Amino acid sequence: MPSNQELAMRLFLQLVVILGVSRGAGLLLRYLGQTQVVSEMIAGVLLGPSFFGLIAPSLQKSLFPTSLTLTFDGARTSITHPSMTILFALSQLGLVLYMFIIGLQLNTALLSKHLKQASTLSISGILTPMLFGGTLGFILSHDIRLFPANIAPWQAALFMASAMLITAFPMLARIIYESGIANTKIGTLTLCAAAVDDSVAWILVAIVLATAKNSPAIAVLAIGGGIVFTVTMLFFGRPIFRLFDHPNIKNNTRRILSVLFLILMLGAWFTDVIGIYSIFGAFMVGAVMPRGQFANEVCRLIEDLDAALLLPIFFVYSGLNTQIGLLVEPSLLWVTVITITIAFVSKGGACSLATFLGGGGNFREAAMIGALMNARGLIELILTNIGLENHLISPTLFTILVLMAIVTTVAASPLFKLFYRVPTGRIQRLGEGE
Repeated sequence: MPSNQELAMRLFLQLVVILGVSRGAGLLLRYLGQTQVVSEMIAGVLLGPSFFGLIAPSLQKSLFPTSLTLTFDGARTSITHPSMTILFALSQLGLVLYMFIIGLQLNTALLSKHLKQASTLSISGILTPMLFGGTLGFILSHDIRLFPANIAPWQAALFMASAMLITAFPMLARIIYESGIANTKIGTLTLCAAAVDDSVAWILVAIVLATAKNSPAIAVLAIGGGIVFTVTMLFFGRPIFRLFDHPNIKNNTRRILSVLFLILMLGAWFTDVIGIYSIFGAFMVGAVMPRGQFANEVCRLIEDLDAALLLPIFFVYSGLNTQIGLLVEPSLLWVTVITITIAFVSKGGACSLATFLGGGGNFREAAMIGALMNARGLIELILTNIGLENHLISPTLFTILVLMAIVTTVAASPLFKLFYRVPTGRIQRLGEGE
């Protein structure tokens, strides 16, 4: 068993490699129209078994050991390596802090002004993927290469529906932030619609898990707990946070910041416990905080450190668990092509059309929103991992969904920039003035 000092030494070296490769990938992929967040996802794949593990397997396993073999009473057993556990914990901390900042920067006044358009966008991003994805899952449910024999057709349909309607909330938020539209109508509508869509996706997964395990409590906990948390933050959290924005806040920033972190971590823990993931707890805590001097001070203290140090660990950790070699399956190529096509049409196409017809923007702005909403990224990978670990899907379908997540995410930024041809300032004035 490695000592604490050995684990600390390996962590420092891992951070050197993670940050170095992430920055390097960002510089290279910037010329291909990709944002830093996509570069960090690709950097994780490069550092994993698919690339680094192929060209230098011993070095890769030494730097990023995934398991540790121990001997108890003469019997050998394998456990998760403590080094990977440390990386996972740091990655979750970075993700929680980042989603809190995104929630804190959400333009709630602009959202209230365009609530009808946000609702239309969200509903279109739910119903259409559910219909197309659910139909695909129902058709494929009898294929034992894709779903275990004990999974009912309607369960397969619900899981595929959730996989199709998912949006990569953290990656979407990062693309919006890096593009400078976080405080515009486009950024606000997209973030809010993505938050609602992802919540529905997790509820569907909770229902499938509950029925597969014959435990309705899982679904009840996710739905009921989510409602309780939202109501609590809106009616109790918001008044408490108003006390933070005191004129003499600069003299008490450290003390109040510690209280804020306590509430933030409690929210992240609770939403993880109820099964709707910690990012929604962090986002909600940030969203209900009143804007003002204290909010600006929090952003200044947290944002740059988190984006530069902690957040890359989240993307790289997830990439370390991706094996591109599993994606090669010629006999299932048609399923892969259909899945990716349905993903683009049902999510990006439906959101673009709903935005355009609902008066949420002109064709260019509608296309921008559709491109952003279509990105699935690592949230899709998290969802598919849950499905695989709980025997809801097969490794083959897992591979197909991973490929779908990569393609839709890599395509999101170039498609967004294709339509994003006016200066950032003009987009912001357009959004804020409407």
